[in-house]
Amino acid sequence: MANGGGVSLWRSRDFQVFLASQTLSALGDSFSFVAIPLLVLQATGSLVQMGVVTGLVGVSSLVTGVFAGYIADRANRRALLIACDVARCVLYGLVPLVWLISPQVWLLYAVVPLAGAFAMQFQVTYVTVVPALVSADQITRANGHLYSSYAVAGVGGPMLAGIISAAFGPTAAVAVDAATFAASAAGLLLIRIRPAAAAPAAPDAEAPAATGRRALLKDFLAGVTFLWRHPVLRSLTVLLSLLLFITTGLTDLIIYYLKHDLGRSDSVVGYVLAAATLGSLLAASTVAPIRDRLGFGACWIGSWALCGVAIAGLGVTTSAIAVGVLATVQLLATGWAGICSMSFRQEVTPDHLLGRVTSAFWTLHNSLGPLGAAALTGAAAHYGVMATCAVGGTACVAIALAALATPIRQRRPQTIEGAGELT
Repeated sequence: MANGGGVSLWRSRDFQVFLASQTLSALGDSFSFVAIPLLVLQATGSLVQMGVVTGLVGVSSLVTGVFAGYIADRANRRALLIACDVARCVLYGLVPLVWLISPQVWLLYAVVPLAGAFAMQFQVTYVTVVPALVSADQITRANGHLYSSYAVAGVGGPMLAGIISAAFGPTAAVAVDAATFAASAAGLLLIRIRPAAAAPAAPDAEAPAATGRRALLKDFLAGVTFLWRHPVLRSLTVLLSLLLFITTGLTDLIIYYLKHDLGRSDSVVGYVLAAATLGSLLAASTVAPIRDRLGFGACWIGSWALCGVAIAGLGVTTSAIAVGVLATVQLLATGWAGICSMSFRQEVTPDHLLGRVTSAFWTLHNSLGPLGAAALTGAAAHYGVMATCAVGGTACVAIALAALATPIRQRRPQTIEGAGELT
């Protein structure tokens, strides 16, 4: 049941259980975040193959995103979340079992992208659940709490993954990863989620035309249509596509830089990435008041500009501590921008379209991500980390400033007319 306005989120049992469950799921994601690239690097010693696996995950997410929103708007959302967690538990659980017999790199190319597909379905569905648990004026704060829980899991997850990987090998970290998804699924069994609102009925005069394949296609593409009609969401989609081209492979780049260029151990990689996630924690705890004070436009544009500055500085330093500091700033900035973007989308999208709009939004703005991951790691291997970060960071700042010429720049863009509700 959604909270009423002004009621503390902490008094909602369903939200608390949902928050705990999402923390466990985030813990699993954070293990994958470190353990899978380390396992690929251990098995192959190749930065390029790390980038290929990351790119394949992006491709699988892109393909899944085409229909994930349609499924989320039509299925039981709680059951769908549980199914996604169970599937990821099984898939990641296969890796350490097979590795006990003999390492099989091909299995990673099959399992990891498939797990990425279930992760995309989970993420789209999770976004649709938040407005069904809290009131409209609490969406940004609820997203902040959820993002904060991810940050807490992110602090412990990479550190533990690095420690476990160093002590027992990356396969042990993947096994723990599988267990966290099982625990998340168990938590989701305990909550109640309000069903998605039904779509408005079409006028009788249009009923004959709204049948068959044409109606199905229109229904399937409703999220894309809504995005295109809304001037702010349209601009966000285009600019984020370019920004994610630059940033999708950044974690692989940091791992490679620490291990290859600076000669650090797996445990140091874990410590650095764990410390960096403190930026996400800070973003989650400050985004609501910052957005209230500065407005959406200044918060989003300023955040991505700061991210670009941090990326440009990554390749200059030769200290693992400095890499951690800059990575922290980068996650702080992308956290502010991401929470603002998600909350805005939830605020302006009708409930019966939220799955399809979220799916379309993520699919479109992630479309260049796989190419970006391959390009970033390939450029670093060929030209060096310093040059790659300098060019990438400068481009990130330029794209952020380009938003000043769009409706994104406004303080309260949720008041802009022009989207029109689809029926």
